Amino acid sequence: EVCKKLKEKFNFKSVCITLRESVSANDNNWSAILLSGDEFYFSDRYSLRIVDRVGGGDSFTAGFIAATLKGYQNQDIINLAVAASALKHSILGDFNLVSWEEVEKLANGNKSGRIQR
Repeated sequence: EVCKKLKEKFNFKSVCITLRESVSANDNNWSAILLSGDEFYFSDRYSLRIVDRVGGGDSFTAGFIAATLKGYQNQDIINLAVAASALKHSILGDFNLVSWEEVEKLANGNKSGRIQR
């Protein structure tokens, strides 16, 4: 309902909202929703052990913009934005120090946590 109201009130083409479920101060579930046109898209949901929340929203927005500019479809856009943000929650400080390839791997289901450099 919030997405629909924002879209109508401000004549947006699309609206996305992050969804944080607090399990505890350090453990959250993290996902998002995208309303584009009349279609809703729901991201994957991640169970996070939070290192630092600062920059989580910025990294979500950056992931959303990057995926949009790269021409991804709506479902992939919301999944990539949430993956970028989920990874940021595991990094101390305000900067998301992961590569786009790492974001894509997580969004595509590689949740092993292995660092591959």
